[in-house]
Amino acid sequence: MLVSATEMLQKARAGKYAVGQFNINNLEWTKAILLTAQELNSPVILGVSEGAGKYMTGFETVASMVKAMDKSLGITVPVALHLDHGSYDGCYKCIKAGFTSIMFDGSHFPIAENVAKTTELVNVAHQLGLSIEAEVGAIGGEEDGVVGKGECADPNECKQIADLGVDFLAAGIGNIHGVYPANWEGLSFETLEAVNKEVGEMPLVLHGGTGIPDDQITKAISLGVAKINVNTECQLVFADATREYIEAGKDKQGKGFDPRKLLAPGFEAIKAKVKEKMELFGSVDKA
Repeated sequence: MLVSATEMLQKARAGKYAVGQFNINNLEWTKAILLTAQELNSPVILGVSEGAGKYMTGFETVASMVKAMDKSLGITVPVALHLDHGSYDGCYKCIKAGFTSIMFDGSHFPIAENVAKTTELVNVAHQLGLSIEAEVGAIGGEEDGVVGKGECADPNECKQIADLGVDFLAAGIGNIHGVYPANWEGLSFETLEAVNKEVGEMPLVLHGGTGIPDDQITKAISLGVAKINVNTECQLVFADATREYIEAGKDKQGKGFDPRKLLAPGFEAIKAKVKEKMELFGSVDKA
């Protein structure tokens, strides 16, 4: 059931749990995540980066695939199709394509420009019934060529953006895209507490969910985080499962080279990882 992410995240914030955003990269990713959400009776957000959208031949292809799969699989839990780290132009492309939620990442702009562009996109999204996420501060690491140093967000700037009417807010608190380095200092809960104080009941978003210790995830949820993004972890388990299948020579047995067999172990690995994360986030049976 495709919906905006507004209601599911408001419920999560009030209920002290988080909804997972699991990025999709192809049909296998999408199917695995949707089936797991249905099996666990959990709301879910399908994240699509601009790079992944381009890889899948465009946002219209992605939206058509997700809508058709949602119907064909008989999915009844709430599902949001969400643009991840969207540019200004990317947001409009996803709106046109039929996404139910967008993220405008204006964190690299001066705050005045971030405010101006976010204000415009909030008005457009809400007129069409879409939810919108904004960002303040930088998420460390690299995603789709965008490199961040992981600067913590300014709580006052967070309030400025939250007051524009965005539905949920990503605030940099020392989190990083990709694999966390051994010398990572952990999340800045001091920053999170300050941001939470400024934005009231606004659902907060934790990007870079891969590799954050479980106890820090739990604490972040207790401090207002209602959406947690996971991508790298699913990519890693998919790669590991596929490698194991090939190194065991199973692709040489019978028709083991058939893509439906070759990709099956990775598909099951994604399902297992999504289940693990939904249980950790507390979203099971919250649909």
